[in-house]
Amino acid sequence: MLKSMTAFARVDENHPIGSFVWEVRSVNHRYLEVGFRLPEVLRSSEFDLRKQVQKLLNRGKVDCTFRLKTTAASDVNLSINETLLDRLLEQTQALRDKAPDIAAPNAIELLSWPGVTEQAQIDQAELTKTAKQLFDKAIRSLIENREMEGDRMRELIAQRGSALQQLVGIVRERRPEVLSAIRIKLMARIEEMKVDMDTNRFEQELVMIAQKLDVDEELDRLDSHLTELDDVLASDKPVGRRLDFLMQELNREANTLSSKSADIITTQAAVDMKVNIEQMREQVQNIE
Repeated sequence: MLKSMTAFARVDENHPIGSFVWEVRSVNHRYLEVGFRLPEVLRSSEFDLRKQVQKLLNRGKVDCTFRLKTTAASDVNLSINETLLDRLLEQTQALRDKAPDIAAPNAIELLSWPGVTEQAQIDQAELTKTAKQLFDKAIRSLIENREMEGDRMRELIAQRGSALQQLVGIVRERRPEVLSAIRIKLMARIEEMKVDMDTNRFEQELVMIAQKLDVDEELDRLDSHLTELDDVLASDKPVGRRLDFLMQELNREANTLSSKSADIITTQAAVDMKVNIEQMREQVQNIE
């Protein structure tokens, strides 16, 4: 099954700890490159999270972002540092004794003083466990999206391959007509020159021209590459690099065919081949 390297997945869940959100994006890349954007509380888990990705993906540039928003219940679960508050009140009163005109601080101002209020500590183990479980869902969702896009790309490549096979058939059927046209053209030139024709020499020249313009090997190699293309598209393994190599080989044969072309129909077929190959190559660049 083909997998695209371009996909996106987002999963979010609410827990007693807070709202967890994972966003995972992947684009095409020569190798597997994984990057994380994590809050400090999850930074120590980056190595394990990276291993999760490496077990499931082979290629692509993958960006993983985690966001944690504590719930309202967590936000109000505060405690007051009474020792610090008492000390602050003492200092405030001492200041007012010296300067009576100074207004007394209100409760909000006192609670806003650094260290006066303390938020309950998040259970690190529970947070890490939950984040990893949700991350696994996000990666598997990404894989599903990559597979869906891969199916679409496989159909497009298969269609282009079928069109390419038809063009190869057109050129192959055209070969006898091309050689016949060359013979007729040479005979017409000899008649225009009004010289006696050496039949043996004429046939030798015709053979030399036919050999120079022979594209049977190119057509056979195109057939072989297209057969392999069908096999690769049916494979369950990562085939992006293999497909990229096949595109190079197909393009090489199409270029050679174009350079040996002796008639407009073959030339046009070679151009159409290169167009189809380029369209396939664009799709292949995104395949894992």
